[in-house]
Amino acid sequence: MASAANLYAHSLRAELAARSRDWARGRAYVESYGDDPVIVFSPEQDRHPNFFDASYAAMLAQPAWLRRLDKVHTGRKSLPQPLEPGRRWRELDSSMSSDALLMNIFCAPEVVESKPLKELLGVDGDEGPEFGWKARVPLKNGRFDRTEVDMRWGGLLVEAKLTEADFQTKDAEAMEAYRDFEAVYDPEELPRVELRAARKGQPAEFAEAYTQEWEAQGDEEAARDFQAALVERNWLEQPARCGFAGYQLIRNVLAAHATGASFCVLHDARRPDLREAWYTVMAAVRPAALRTRLKVLTWQELAEVLPGPLQAFLRLKYGIRAPQEGDAGVDVDTEDKRNERTRAEGIRLSAN
Repeated sequence: MASAANLYAHSLRAELAARSRDWARGRAYVESYGDDPVIVFSPEQDRHPNFFDASYAAMLAQPAWLRRLDKVHTGRKSLPQPLEPGRRWRELDSSMSSDALLMNIFCAPEVVESKPLKELLGVDGDEGPEFGWKARVPLKNGRFDRTEVDMRWGGLLVEAKLTEADFQTKDAEAMEAYRDFEAVYDPEELPRVELRAARKGQPAEFAEAYTQEWEAQGDEEAARDFQAALVERNWLEQPARCGFAGYQLIRNVLAAHATGASFCVLHDARRPDLREAWYTVMAAVRPAALRTRLKVLTWQELAEVLPGPLQAFLRLKYGIRAPQEGDAGVDVDTEDKRNERTRAEGIRLSAN
């Protein structure tokens, strides 16, 4: 399953990279360093190329949403200098950011007032969405885990995914420290993984093994392969700890249980591996009442109830199409579609 998941993630990243490169023409952006460069956009006065115009205007007018935009990019060392002097790169500048996609949709003024959307998600009341909400998940020692949830909208918690590889892993000891872990889950049914050191060593750390075991001369490719094998072997020889896959899902279900909320995973239809991972965790939930509050929805299904201009933005920038537009919501990147995006170069999509 891991190899299939990596394939789905890599395929979507490749498509989004191509779309972002087309979208970036005539706009302020840079590309990250490395073999698989990522487009990162820079603000342009009162606009931001990574955002739907109406959504970005709403973010600038809402202090809590504006603070979310200030989250510093953790991979900024892999990026060129910012285009705007004195400004640091932000996480939501990235074309691959699932948080940016989430805010593109739920910050749009017509969206938060949409009755069909509220019915689809099971949201009541007039309260607006809160991004990066700090959950208070109880621990056995009387304290709380304040890890953030991507979005809270009324009684709904949301985990948003786009190109992320998975839902992260956590060692079993840390998971069992949650107060309600055994009450909410059958641990034997949760997906298990073996965890080792987070960092694999560098070839230079095994210089003695390299000089003693390497005999061939003048073959640089074979030398690199041999060095990689040394690193992998050393990593596998380290003691493994028992852990759980789907950590973010497990934790957020516990947050929903503690607060009486519902919990929904939003993912792309081109990532069926994420849905399967969610179903695996869902199957381990004990309380039937809690299971009925657990949901899954694709961005493509969500697009079906969004305003037309926002749908057009999502289709051009992300390849997200409502199921009624064909391909069951899964957009296949073809030459004709790339030409369509090129013709749309320079167009500013807004609610006007």
